[in-house]
Amino acid sequence: MPALMIQGTGSNVGKSLLVAGLCRAARNRGLSVAPFKPQNMSNNAAVTADGGEIGRAQALQARACGLEPLADMNPVLLKPETDTGAQVILQGRAIARAEACDYAALRPRLMAGVLDSFARLSAAHDLVIVEGAGSPAEVNLRPRDIANMGFARAAGVPVVLAGDIDRGGVIAQIVGTQAVIDPADAAMIQGFLVNKFRGDLRLFDDGYRMIEGATGWRGFGVLPWFADAHRLPSEDAVDLRASAGQGLHVVCLCLSRIANFDDLDPLAAEPGVRLTMLGPGRATPGDADVVVIPGTKSTLGDLAFLRAQGWDIDLAAHVRRGGHVLGLCGGFQMLGRVVRDPLGSDGMAGEVAGLGFLDVETVMAPEKRLERVTGTALGQTVTGYEIHMGRTTGPDCARPFAHLPGPDGAISRDGRIAGTYLHGLFSDDGFRAAWLARLGASSRPGYEAGVDQVLDDLADHIEAHLDVAGLLALAGL
Repeated sequence: MPALMIQGTGSNVGKSLLVAGLCRAARNRGLSVAPFKPQNMSNNAAVTADGGEIGRAQALQARACGLEPLADMNPVLLKPETDTGAQVILQGRAIARAEACDYAALRPRLMAGVLDSFARLSAAHDLVIVEGAGSPAEVNLRPRDIANMGFARAAGVPVVLAGDIDRGGVIAQIVGTQAVIDPADAAMIQGFLVNKFRGDLRLFDDGYRMIEGATGWRGFGVLPWFADAHRLPSEDAVDLRASAGQGLHVVCLCLSRIANFDDLDPLAAEPGVRLTMLGPGRATPGDADVVVIPGTKSTLGDLAFLRAQGWDIDLAAHVRRGGHVLGLCGGFQMLGRVVRDPLGSDGMAGEVAGLGFLDVETVMAPEKRLERVTGTALGQTVTGYEIHMGRTTGPDCARPFAHLPGPDGAISRDGRIAGTYLHGLFSDDGFRAAWLARLGASSRPGYEAGVDQVLDDLADHIEAHLDVAGLLALAGL
């Protein structure tokens, strides 16, 4: 079963991007290739073709392969709801809510699902490229690991270790990893690569040889900084960034459990839009034209978080000034009069008063709605997905935001406050242009085509600087 696993010396070293680029490079070489991540922790989820949910990074990697995303590509997804607890998704479906201290008891069931999904993907494709999570150097987690060496050894998949030179200390990152992990785990690592290099590559020749000499591992290359990485959807909330555009000022409130925040990526790419990702402790800018309340994994918890920042007061002032507000999924629920979660289906149980900008109320249901949808909004075709627990009703729903084909969302009587359950709506050029035009801004078409072009450019970048033929040979091709 030809396969290769990219593990990292830490979080955010570029594993997701490396796998996406390698997937597109392998596809461009004529191979049938699929991505795989045994376990992911993210509230940024995608709805799959088989009706499940996976991390959005794996959905992007599937796109790089020319495939529809499937639940098998990320069989275990952990969606944090509190600082210590998460919803556990196995092969696309929620199976439990677990505290960190209880997670180890689920390991046998989760590992069985991981190996089952990997076997199916391997049987269907020429090659599977696997992404690790965090770092194998977190040896305190090794007894219950299914994401790094626990998987690699169980499935017999060779590993290449990626280090991040941009954050400094890459020699210690790579050599130190070998020093602290179990020798049997270290034997699974067949080589290394260095990611995110800036400047003259020749200046690292000595450092590269030092790593080879100290570890005995083969080097597969040094990858220079890929400047267009920001044009691809981000996986982690730590990657949230503002745009450099000018004009319409859109402010997104960065909630503590923010989810599906890549909804705003197409707006960030618009030269006529200035997107501000507003972090905690910061006041909402007085010159905001639109405030977006994004999705969240815990509506009640993040409603309390929003109020703790004073953003509810800012929103009231923004609306008095004539500003617009858009709530997406959990943000839509917050805009109503009340949110009820009697069973704690979405995190914490209870009933909380909403912000009161829309005459609607939400009740959390025990079953999650996971569905890809196509419909119309603002007279334009929209495609996207729904992923939520709540059911929202009320008088303002008589003015729906969209038809999918049934009515979705709600709009206030004056049209300035709107909410929807539709994720991914701004990726449609026609809708995005119509929405911006109503706010006095212009739009540049071609967002989706631009993502594919960046994936091709990333593959070319990897082909130019890494030993792709050697990596494929290591995988068994």
